[in-house]
Amino acid sequence: MQKHLFKFEKLIINRRKMYFHNLKYFPQILNLYIKYMQYLEDDFSSIRENILTGLLDYIEYVSPHFYLVLCENELCGFFALENIIGKNQNLYSAYVVTCFEKKYWGTFTKLAGHSFLKFCFEELGIRKLKAIIYPQNYRVRGILKNCGFVKEAKLFGETLKDGKPQDLEIYSVFNLKEKKCK
Repeated sequence: MQKHLFKFEKLIINRRKMYFHNLKYFPQILNLYIKYMQYLEDDFSSIRENILTGLLDYIEYVSPHFYLVLCENELCGFFALENIIGKNQNLYSAYVVTCFEKKYWGTFTKLAGHSFLKFCFEELGIRKLKAIIYPQNYRVRGILKNCGFVKEAKLFGETLKDGKPQDLEIYSVFNLKEKKCK
């Protein structure tokens, strides 16, 4: 797929103000999340307790930084930015979470990843993006490396998954147009 065939659109949920943007995609996001939850959650996830309200709460929490990836108005996947350091026009760093439909894995996800990185660095002004993955998630690891992320650390037994200690890996990438922090 060519780079210009997809676009990013925000999914915004604000129940307090009764403001919703692109809510029509929520059922597909819910199905996608359920399908790949084993790569996104540990035993302590509040989303696991009640998937519907948990995912609504999560999207509302990260709004306005939950981005749909659309190709001809079909949902391909999503990116979300969480644990943002900075505020308003002065964002420093964030963790990126991603999930795509299987038929888009491969070249499409690599192109989307590169475009999302460019968007985060050029449009949002973020200086550093981070990702936390389970070591067995080799597909996301490959996309991260392809996009210039480097492994910063492996945290042994950092959490529990299915009642067993689970390692986590942290990857990051800096905005090359900014000075790297040492």
